[in-house]
Amino acid sequence: MELSPSIYEHASAVIGRTPWEVSRDEGLLFDAHAAAYRLYRHVPIMPGIDIYNLEAEAYGGVVERPGGVGIPAIPRPICKSASDLLELRPLDPCRDGRIPMAIRAAARLAAEFPEAQVRVPVSGPFSIASSLVGFETLLCDVMDDTESVAAALLHLVDGQVAFAEEIKRQGIDVAFFESAACPPLLSPTMFRRVELPALRAAMTRIADVLGHPVPCIIGGDTTPILDAMLETGTGYVVAPHETDQAAFMKKVWDRTEIRVRVNMDVEVISRGAWDRVRGEADRVARLVEGRPNVCLGTGALPYETVPENVLRLREYVEQM
Repeated sequence: MELSPSIYEHASAVIGRTPWEVSRDEGLLFDAHAAAYRLYRHVPIMPGIDIYNLEAEAYGGVVERPGGVGIPAIPRPICKSASDLLELRPLDPCRDGRIPMAIRAAARLAAEFPEAQVRVPVSGPFSIASSLVGFETLLCDVMDDTESVAAALLHLVDGQVAFAEEIKRQGIDVAFFESAACPPLLSPTMFRRVELPALRAAMTRIADVLGHPVPCIIGGDTTPILDAMLETGTGYVVAPHETDQAAFMKKVWDRTEIRVRVNMDVEVISRGAWDRVRGEADRVARLVEGRPNVCLGTGALPYETVPENVLRLREYVEQM
């Protein structure tokens, strides 16, 4: 079986730099993810540190430097309401923010490791909106002005398609992330009404660009929205540790054309004793036993993750 850990800020630790330093420097971004891949040989490589900030920053959001080894964030929204998003022009992936740097670093990784899968993280519209508007304001808008929010999310799709087109031109691939839209933050009903039209449009159009379905990676309690996620045409979903994974697998068990990554408890993997790590791998392996097209994964590995745990886990999982 394949192990697919999610390595973002932890790549900074592999080269002894902070997430802030690596996130702002193309050379360090390449060095960090190259070193992490040489160490872990993980599938896929998804070069990035603060992956949900890229598009919001390209639209004008200000990413602030954290203390120590914290993860950079956008603490102050630049829009007063979701309707303000309708005034934004689509982002230019060749010019705006750190997006050109992220694409160049990914292309360098693909050239350095031709045997590897390299996918550039691309955010979903609700995640971008939550950074630009502020999460609490956005949720209030969802309740008070549902149609405006849905229209604003659709407005953001053109920029994400342009982002994917540039990624494709550079010969690399896309992974699509939209964790801000997960329950209970957004109810399953509101997910369908507000988020799904934009999510389906983005993923369908990006799949047309790439020539294949796009992974749809949403964290949190996703079992209640799994059916809606599958309506996007995705070929890859994640069963997060935070959801009812047994119920999730039951829903998708017969859809064997869809690859399922079942996440282990990242806290156990990152710093637990080996007996606990092995036990967590065994638990997930039992959930997927007999179902083809699955892999074991993790949430985003913390900066402080013990490398020996990941290396030993990889060896253990490969023998399953």
